[in-house]
Amino acid sequence: MIRTLTAHVIWLLTTLSCLSQEQQFSNPLLTSGADPWSIWVDGYYYYTHTMGDRIVLWKTVDITKLASAEKKTVWIPPAGKPYSFELWAPELHHINGKWYVYFAADAGNNNSHRLWVLECTTRDPLNGKWELKGKLADATDKWAIDGSIVRQGGQLYLAWSGWEGDENGVQNIYIAKMKNPWTVDGPRIKLTSPTYSWEKYGDTNNPNDVAHVDVNEGPQFLVHDDKIFIIYSASGCWTDHYALGMLSASTHDDLLDPNSWKKSPGPVFYADGSMPGTLNAGHNSFFKSPDGTEDWILYHANEKPGQGCGRFRSPRAQKFTWKEDGVPDFGTPVSTKQWLDEPSR
Repeated sequence: MIRTLTAHVIWLLTTLSCLSQEQQFSNPLLTSGADPWSIWVDGYYYYTHTMGDRIVLWKTVDITKLASAEKKTVWIPPAGKPYSFELWAPELHHINGKWYVYFAADAGNNNSHRLWVLECTTRDPLNGKWELKGKLADATDKWAIDGSIVRQGGQLYLAWSGWEGDENGVQNIYIAKMKNPWTVDGPRIKLTSPTYSWEKYGDTNNPNDVAHVDVNEGPQFLVHDDKIFIIYSASGCWTDHYALGMLSASTHDDLLDPNSWKKSPGPVFYADGSMPGTLNAGHNSFFKSPDGTEDWILYHANEKPGQGCGRFRSPRAQKFTWKEDGVPDFGTPVSTKQWLDEPSR
């Protein structure tokens, strides 16, 4: 009798453990995938990341199951165009019932990198026709990557990483109003340049070395109550010091006024290598849990030191909370050996 009860208890505990793990996950979500982006629309997560030569979308009810999710190449650029090479950091947005993909691309030379916009009018973005709406640029038409948008107070805004002039050296964060989802309306406004030491890792002081660049890139809007934030990536992705910085403003302020934004003096999300499998964490985005009660950060990181900006970067997700003053508390990148509860349903 005792043996029977013991066996039953072991079976019950094993069953409960399996059920618990079915509702948990561990990072990374995919073995590879830089600059991850996700959006929740009509009961599905739509996900994308940098593929380099095409735009690929994933569709799933459970973002932690990306490896088995439906995916489809929705657009491949034609040859010989100014947007035929190096497609970086695509973002999928749903605006006024239509889908838009914002991405950076060039003509085969990094100096020609600009932002571009695709549009799809069908309900399911994986099964519709995507058309190029054109280049997304202000009057200066300078080098630009990592475009992201937000609607605030009925106005669309675009933020991106760009150069002041025509040569590589410093990447700044700019903002501009938009006339519609594919047109910039007015001048670009510089919000921040790399100023702190943690934003300047990778500077070799060699003008002939690409690694002399000081970097602010990957801006992402985050709105909470009456505050709006731009979370951006800092330092060179070729280093192990890639980190997230933060600009904050009031939703009542003029978002085109640089004085409306306050820059945090230290990184707000940084992988110091103490957690297994978490180095070079950066270029993030945000998503809500299916029930809308939880906030999640989606980012990429490397498993080992020295893996830099290449194919080793993989997408990770973890929940974050808010401090009493309304500022996000992202914590630190969690270990790839740690089990996490799935987004709440």
